[in-house]
Amino acid sequence: MFFDQLSLARQLDIVFKELHQELSELSSGTIFVQIRNNVIGKFGVRHLPLEGTDGKVEPKGSGLTDIQQRTFQKMALDALKYKTNWTHGEINLDFTVRQNKLCASVQFESNYNMSNLLMRKTN
Repeated sequence: MFFDQLSLARQLDIVFKELHQELSELSSGTIFVQIRNNVIGKFGVRHLPLEGTDGKVEPKGSGLTDIQQRTFQKMALDALKYKTNWTHGEINLDFTVRQNKLCASVQFESNYNMSNLLMRKTN
């Protein structure tokens, strides 16, 4: 199956499925999704490095629960409604857990190529 045959929403479902284990170990970070021609290429999670004191790394806290991950995924899918007219760019999904509540935000970055625009204008 080719990803260009899948909707962006379905591709985002696949991203969340792939990241499930990693998100279950993180309580904050940013999921990034790079898009080219409405196809997700590179994706992953940016998060703060492990912290330690006295030369010892502290044990990990709990990450996102299954319910929090489903809620976060639904929010990400709902946010796709605000992606308009661009086919290249990046979506950043920031998340953190505060007092056992998921807080999240979405940032869109659209990318355009000047040479493509100039070619369309001259044809």
